[in-house]
Amino acid sequence: MEGSTKPTGEAAKLRRGFSWLAALGVILVVAGLVGLVYVGVATLTSMILFGWLLLIGGAVGLLHAIQARGTNFFWVGVVVVALNVAAGVVVISRPEVAAEALTMFAALLFLTGGVFRLVGSLVVRGPQFGWTLVQGAFGLLLGILVLASWPSSSKYVIGTFFSLALLFDGLGLIATGFGGRRIVGMVSERLADEGGTRRAPGEEEPVKPVQPE
Repeated sequence: MEGSTKPTGEAAKLRRGFSWLAALGVILVVAGLVGLVYVGVATLTSMILFGWLLLIGGAVGLLHAIQARGTNFFWVGVVVVALNVAAGVVVISRPEVAAEALTMFAALLFLTGGVFRLVGSLVVRGPQFGWTLVQGAFGLLLGILVLASWPSSSKYVIGTFFSLALLFDGLGLIATGFGGRRIVGMVSERLADEGGTRRAPGEEEPVKPVQPE
């Protein structure tokens, strides 16, 4: 009986873990949908979270720098900590300005990435020529649109990307959670079926009837 109870308990733990993943996915999906509705709030929220991440990174870097005191890494760590803390303070105190700067940086990335993809697809003309050409044109167009309406575009660009990331991550977690529960259930049923056909410990093998000659 112990051999059959242990897999069942482990399967229950796995199912519970996948259920928590699915629940977290639902929360992320709801947060992403709310962020898409209130894009301005999502932009400010993402900037404040980014600022706090910089501060936490600075604190962790300070601990590493203290542990590495007396080595050449110490002063490099101190400089990195100072930059992280300064950037975190600026982002938290002025999230609108930080959103404008980050939006400008994102637009430039879209422009350069689109140009490189367009030029690369036209020069190389590989098997993915059409798809690379479409990606390059889309990135170039997106960068131009963001720059054309900058700085007003900074109110919704970062929030939109942040909300979409939450939405897709949540959908991925939901799919993983339900898929994992289904796989665990199938494996548990199969193990239960196989265990039912096995003889219990100490059980004698059934005597086969003797066929008359």
